Amino acid sequence: MKILVADDSRVMRQIVIRTLRQAGFEDHDIVEAPDGAAAQTSVAEENPDLVLSDWNMPNMSGIELLHALRASGNTVPFAFVTSECSDEMRTKAEEGGALFLISKPFTAETFRERLGDILG
Repeated sequence: MKILVADDSRVMRQIVIRTLRQAGFEDHDIVEAPDGAAAQTSVAEENPDLVLSDWNMPNMSGIELLHALRASGNTVPFAFVTSECSDEMRTKAEEGGALFLISKPFTAETFRERLGDILG
């Protein structure tokens, strides 16, 4: 399986990737994107099985990315990994079709719990 990690912080992308590996998902291919616009292009080119996106990014936010993907008919499983986690954000994420929203800081156990059924 292929996972796209979208975050404008290179360090945070590396933390998410390391946590995925610690959670037992080390056999999956991982693609990175530095913002929502690049992630949208990567989804079209890479056809990932899952998108893990930050919420606040330049060029295109995570929620804008989710809306753009759904508007184009793309139903790739999508989740947020973000530092903010308000009830309003959760509602917007769910209404947009996101599977869940994980707030930072997160643990390998959190990833196992949320992604186990999706990634096997």
